[in-house]
Amino acid sequence: MIRQSKGERTFQAANVVLLGFVAVLTLYPLLYVLFASVSDPNLLVRNSGLLLKPLGFELGAYKIVFNNPDIGNGYVNTLLYMSVGTVISMTLTILGAYALSRRHAMFVKYVMFFAAFTMWFKPSMIPFFLTVGTDMHMKNTFWAMVLPRAIVTYNLIVLRTGFAAVPESLEESARIDGANDFTILLRIFVPLCMANIAVVTLFYMVSKWNSWFDAMLFLNKRPMFPLQLLLREILILNSTDSMLAASSVGQSDQIPVGETIKYATIVVATLPILCVYPFIQKYFVKGVMIGAIKG
Repeated sequence: MIRQSKGERTFQAANVVLLGFVAVLTLYPLLYVLFASVSDPNLLVRNSGLLLKPLGFELGAYKIVFNNPDIGNGYVNTLLYMSVGTVISMTLTILGAYALSRRHAMFVKYVMFFAAFTMWFKPSMIPFFLTVGTDMHMKNTFWAMVLPRAIVTYNLIVLRTGFAAVPESLEESARIDGANDFTILLRIFVPLCMANIAVVTLFYMVSKWNSWFDAMLFLNKRPMFPLQLLLREILILNSTDSMLAASSVGQSDQIPVGETIKYATIVVATLPILCVYPFIQKYFVKGVMIGAIKG
């Protein structure tokens, strides 16, 4: 056992206190939303201090949320946008990263320059809307949610850097055995870079799940709204009338119940991503560090 000096023990104790404080600051908003969503609406409205436990216990807000057809429809739409969009994005990003990671490919430096250029100078909202909605005729279509932002330059660079770290001798030996580029990509690069691929997949999934801006621009039909656009409507525009109108809540209870509906909707919209994250968390740090340091 290595004996630590007094200064090292003091430093470790200070780290524990500091990180514990940061953990509390991070976890409390999540717990507040969870506790508020299952609290008694009248008690919640009257509470003005910290919320360290549910005030009573009621699931009425969740019943109203799940009984609302817009929420269920938004959930299905979001799952479709996320799943199809992630598959398209990962396919294009993996193919692009593999091509750009080849050291002897033509014009790689120029293509990388133009790709990085899009990180510094992005088109404004009006040209983006006119290009996608008018010129490409994607307004009020499924593809408006999955194609315009199919490739994120940062994700492309992370994956390209991971592919570039694969030893060139592996590729050369595969080519001697008669393997083509697709075989080399699928049999060598993808298995060796699963950490990078898992991280980039998580980035795409989270961005697709949280996407509401493109839906606000290109979708006017309510049945096509994703869950996050409905959540924005509830939280920012303070609109819970459609949910309350379909419930049996009295006029005097609509304001307090509306508050718990907001928190319940946040939990419903956030829970799927929180459930997915633990399964790929072990790849997260490794993948980001490989993509950030090597290359």
